Amino acid sequence: MLLLSPPAAKPGEPPAGIAGLAGALRQQGVTCPVADLGLEGMLYLLQNSSEPDARDRWARRAWKNREANLRALRSGDAYENGSRYRKAVLEIGRVLAMAGDDRVRVSLADYQDRRFSPTASADLLRMAGEPEASVYYPFFRSRLIDLLEQHAPRYIGLSINYLSQALSGFALIGLVRQLAPEVTVVAGGGLITSWMCSSRWSEPFSGLIDYCIAGPGEGPLLEVLGCDDGHEIEATGPDFSDLALDDYLSPGLVLPYSCSSGCYWNRCSFCPERAEGSRFRMKSPARVREEVGGLVTRYRPTLLHLLDNAVPPAVLATFSVDHPGVPWYGFARISEQLADLDFCRTLRASGCVMLKLGLESGSQRVLDRLDKGIDLQVAARVLANLRQVGIATYVYLLFGTPAEDESDAQQTLRFVCEHQRAITFVNLAIFNMPLDSSEAREVELEPFSGDDLALYTGFRHPRGWDRRRVRRFLDREFRRQPQIAVIIRRDPPQFTSNHAPLLVMNGLDSAERYSVTVGSS
Repeated sequence: MLLLSPPAAKPGEPPAGIAGLAGALRQQGVTCPVADLGLEGMLYLLQNSSEPDARDRWARRAWKNREANLRALRSGDAYENGSRYRKAVLEIGRVLAMAGDDRVRVSLADYQDRRFSPTASADLLRMAGEPEASVYYPFFRSRLIDLLEQHAPRYIGLSINYLSQALSGFALIGLVRQLAPEVTVVAGGGLITSWMCSSRWSEPFSGLIDYCIAGPGEGPLLEVLGCDDGHEIEATGPDFSDLALDDYLSPGLVLPYSCSSGCYWNRCSFCPERAEGSRFRMKSPARVREEVGGLVTRYRPTLLHLLDNAVPPAVLATFSVDHPGVPWYGFARISEQLADLDFCRTLRASGCVMLKLGLESGSQRVLDRLDKGIDLQVAARVLANLRQVGIATYVYLLFGTPAEDESDAQQTLRFVCEHQRAITFVNLAIFNMPLDSSEAREVELEPFSGDDLALYTGFRHPRGWDRRRVRRFLDREFRRQPQIAVIIRRDPPQFTSNHAPLLVMNGLDSAERYSVTVGSS
């Protein structure tokens, strides 16, 4: 079985999905070569881009510097200087943008085409029928022919996790159908799972894709392959051995790893995973310890990235006493566990360099209405503790939920200003209402998208705090607060939270130092 990951996804680390499947399938004796066509496709576009017109000085400079910029992002050099880092990322992005035109937009983290909607099944089927419409088509065709000749797979599996991968993924599926119509095509991943869990799912790809798989794919894949013996799979962890690990745009290998799937809290009223009915599954701390230890020994990563929606408290406790042996970061819930200063010290000693925290709001009323299970006084202690022990924070804020109004948003602004020295990075998002969420039944719905695969719906905000007003507040007030602006300027372009811990590890965790450096670029 040939496992593929299509463009476009942030090329800072290898794709965890196909590596996890490879580990499980190979343990069961299945031959399964793996290829990250997202990384390979990006490098193809960079290497085969045409020299731009001399009148476009920025594009010409970016084109000339593309190899040097790749080297800078693969070494530690760029991460020691904020302006050098931004220059490398933005110039690579400029060369990728040249691969598109007025209809196609290509970037390090996205792929858009005005002719095709990634949330309309008819457009995805049309893309599969016209794979040559993709800017990746020459690369796809050449690479796929090589893979088919080398491995002669009976099955091809695609891991489509993000909306940015949908159009390229379906162009790739269409090309598989042209070149190897006898091959069985299987599709899974986060985006496929979300579509299949939607109440609007009607199996629109039944004539194109042989099997669509929702959720963790190891068991269903083995069943498709006829290798399922009915026993629970005890894999030895993901297998990254087929991937060009030195080619990712990070200084050393960033190793992605999941301790669990789903979320152990699973009560937030706005959460898409709750709307999808995702079940929480957790590996035992002993198994996590064994798998992480084996991966660190085998691959010698620079950084361990825990992919969990929220790292389970038992895993945090395990890491605090049995260190993984490599710097690490991930999402954690704001809780009494992190409100313990001594516990935070043990996490820092274990190698924790950054925690991502889903605070969402600085209004206790909103947090209670959303069933976040967060007390703002505890949140303040957590932020203070993490700052004191030297763990960076990447704080996520969500505006425009049905529970929020402008006064609540002002409270969030004040909370961030009060704690700005303990907030290293911040992510600002405007709320999208999941189609199948419980809240969607409590508000007046409005058109959002007529696409059959759209996962969200518009709604009339019960407090009049609509997207237009939220966006104006963020642009005119929130982002302009000096204490907040310095945090926002610190965010790595394109790579955001994926490169944030690398900047921290290279000494740019000082708000004053980094904001001045970035501001001068």
